[in-house]
Amino acid sequence: AADYLVESMVAIIALHNGEIVSVEIPASVELTVANTEPGVQGDRVSGARKPAELETGKTIQVPLFINVGDRVKVDTRSGDYITRV
Repeated sequence: AADYLVESMVAIIALHNGEIVSVEIPASVELTVANTEPGVQGDRVSGARKPAELETGKTIQVPLFINVGDRVKVDTRSGDYITRV
């Protein structure tokens, strides 16, 4: 869950005897792309992916058209890119 947590995000934390036993976060989150290679003009291969580092430090695979500063929706259960926001 730590790979998807950002400031002011709501998470449900279960405690037992003062220790955290589980953290529940939403099924998807919107995060900003902090670092990725620029897309090459004309490179529109269907389904092609490239690595992108998110604002939390997590690296995921995104389509070639995603650039630094774009906001993307990510599935927190699988870590997969869903869509650009």
